[in-house]
Amino acid sequence: MAKEKNNGANLGFESELWRAADALRSNMDAAEYKHVVLGLIFLKYISDAFEEQHARLETERAQGADPEDPDEYRAVNIFWVPKEARWAHLKANAKQPTIGKTVDDAMIAIERDNPSLKGVLPKDYAHPRLDKQRLGQLIDMVGNIGLGDKENRSKDILGRVYEYFLSQFASAEGKKGGQFYTPRCVVRVLVEMLAPYKGRVYDPCCGSGGMFVQSIEFVKAHANGNGNGGKAKADVSIFGQESNHTTWRLAKMNLALRQIENNLGKEHADSFHRDLHPDLKADYVLANPPFNDSDWRGELLKDDKRWKYGIPPAGNANFAWVQHFIHHLAPTGLAGFVLANGSMSSNQSGEGEIRKNIIEADLVDCMVAMPGQLFYSTQIPVCLWFVARDKKNGRFRDRRGRTLFIDARQLGTMIDRVHRELTAEDIRRIADTYHAWRGDKSAGDYEDIPGFCKSATLDDIRHHNHILTPGRYVGAAEVEDDGEPFEEKMARLTAALREQTEKAEKLDRIIWANLEDIGYGE
Repeated sequence: MAKEKNNGANLGFESELWRAADALRSNMDAAEYKHVVLGLIFLKYISDAFEEQHARLETERAQGADPEDPDEYRAVNIFWVPKEARWAHLKANAKQPTIGKTVDDAMIAIERDNPSLKGVLPKDYAHPRLDKQRLGQLIDMVGNIGLGDKENRSKDILGRVYEYFLSQFASAEGKKGGQFYTPRCVVRVLVEMLAPYKGRVYDPCCGSGGMFVQSIEFVKAHANGNGNGGKAKADVSIFGQESNHTTWRLAKMNLALRQIENNLGKEHADSFHRDLHPDLKADYVLANPPFNDSDWRGELLKDDKRWKYGIPPAGNANFAWVQHFIHHLAPTGLAGFVLANGSMSSNQSGEGEIRKNIIEADLVDCMVAMPGQLFYSTQIPVCLWFVARDKKNGRFRDRRGRTLFIDARQLGTMIDRVHRELTAEDIRRIADTYHAWRGDKSAGDYEDIPGFCKSATLDDIRHHNHILTPGRYVGAAEVEDDGEPFEEKMARLTAALREQTEKAEKLDRIIWANLEDIGYGE
């Protein structure tokens, strides 16, 4: 097994699996091919889980068990897979020219018998664009990995393969990839800082569902208490919305294969123009909305009740999203979200006034400046906003009138020529700093660290004209004193400079002499 070199989904075999799947892509567009591959991976997973339960029921026939009774599966939260959709049937027909229609029929049958998957699964396998020989090879390849049996379910093998493939497709699609995938390390920072142990978790632009998956993973990872009462089962309710139909389907599959109950609405919809959860008041909002979206049709919503702090400009949805998040927060709710850096300082089209009003309402709890090159979709640096409906709610210390600024721009490690990733240690440092500042139990004492973090007052922020860029507040990192007296250091440096200047003059004379020898001197 490959050594885990980052905090992503890297089990070792996913990269080999990806290379094999990508080789079978041929000239098919990555945006289309991801649905082909991820649909098959999902089908393999539910088939594995089904077959394991089927085998167990076979051994219990004498006690009255019926392996062909769908209720025997639904009772234990396993999808019922009809005969024409079982993996063995697909594998037996993988070399047939009709394999595309066979897979489509399997998807239709699963949706028919499992209402929660209605309209979710891809059904384009019979399309002429898809080479049927390569499809058969892909089925053979996916068939060789165990995904849905109990041991692999406990390791979340498929979930991690699915996430790894999402990240690779995001990379392959470049800018478009940002529509459905937020890098795992960015999601981890949001989740670790907010610590959503229980309550309603909401993401109105949920992409492929990464925020929800990491929220559940967080609860499981901290199952020894720490606010969750020792429960490994997540005591959270998932609410989400996604405007892109194919991305909504990816999210539904992503959550279904991890057995995460959710309410993403009956279909895709735009959160601004058709809010599927109008009355929801969430305990946590986690989101990565589209950056600087100019095509959100804001001119149609000028009188919307959500714009409590100012009407957002029609040319940029950043502060429409911020106010949408605030609108959906419960009285003690917390929000953490990603925005382009411009949101911290822009004064265009009334954005500065909206930001000022949000700050003066004492809603901004923490600001984090992130390093660049974290995203597949854009090289622009981003920031994280953390908003608290009530900074004196009893859960933490009274933080009224104060905001924490963290400058994390120097953190992270380059994982290839163009992408950076935050390490587990980086994430822990950011989250621990916030937890100590807001007064989490056993988080230790907080102190300002020049160049990294600063607890600022509302007056400090007013002094900076309501600009929220952390670099303005944290100052410069302290330079370690090397103990050498100033006079001695200057004498040493001056002598070194004189010596280097003399060497440079000597080299210049040699170069000119050589040029004269070949007829190019003065």
